[in-house]
Amino acid sequence: MFQELVGAIVAAACVGLVVFAMAARVVKQYERGVLFRLGRVLGAVRDPGLTLVIPFVDRLHKVNMQIVTMPVPGQEGITRDNVTVRVDAVVYFRVVDPVSALVKVEDYKFAVSQMAQTSLRSIIGKSDLDDLLSNREKLNQGLELMIDSPAVGWGVQVDRVEIKDVSLPDTMKRSMARQAEADRERRARIINADAELQASKKLAEAAQQMSDTPTALQLRLLQTVMAVAAEKNSTLVLPIPVELLHFLERGQQHGQQLPTPNGDAGQRQVPRLPEET
Repeated sequence: MFQELVGAIVAAACVGLVVFAMAARVVKQYERGVLFRLGRVLGAVRDPGLTLVIPFVDRLHKVNMQIVTMPVPGQEGITRDNVTVRVDAVVYFRVVDPVSALVKVEDYKFAVSQMAQTSLRSIIGKSDLDDLLSNREKLNQGLELMIDSPAVGWGVQVDRVEIKDVSLPDTMKRSMARQAEADRERRARIINADAELQASKKLAEAAQQMSDTPTALQLRLLQTVMAVAAEKNSTLVLPIPVELLHFLERGQQHGQQLPTPNGDAGQRQVPRLPEET
């Protein structure tokens, strides 16, 4: 009798352990459990830890609450200025309502992926090429709003959307390179012309200053000679200023008008230098 009682207790304990093992579920820290009893959502969302369910009656579905990083496949489209481009993006989202993510949409990850691809194509068609290349922050915000609006009803929140890469055709790349080269050349010519203008103004001021003080021209000439002599060249080119020629010409004319010994002003013959052959 005692042995039968012990055997029954052991059998009951084994059955209890089996039932407990079938009823026990562990929800991890980054998960939430949604309990379905006979196909209907029962009670609140199960928090992390050990939870019990009724075997063969309840079904516990675990939903990951971590941020999901989903790459959006490259989408080809035509921009508003008729340029064919291929754009890649990445979406960061997470589940905020586990019940809605399981009940209102069949596969929330697939739904977010399709919505991201559709929104990316729409953004490409509404934007210019310059916006895709230089104004990505604004496009990211618009893309995030387009994806997040329907995702809110699915219990999903989009945290961030980033455009990764914009691929252009080779012909467009060459055209943009030629345009950038022409723009750089234009700016170089403008800078050159501006430098010439400033230099001409400074030279005009210097010429005006030297015309007021002719001695400054002689000093400048001596400085030039010293600069050339410092190079230790065998040939020295000495420039003669035009003012010096004018001075010699005036001196020659003055010598021709000198008075004669009789006191009368007359012309005196100035011997000429023999011409070089």
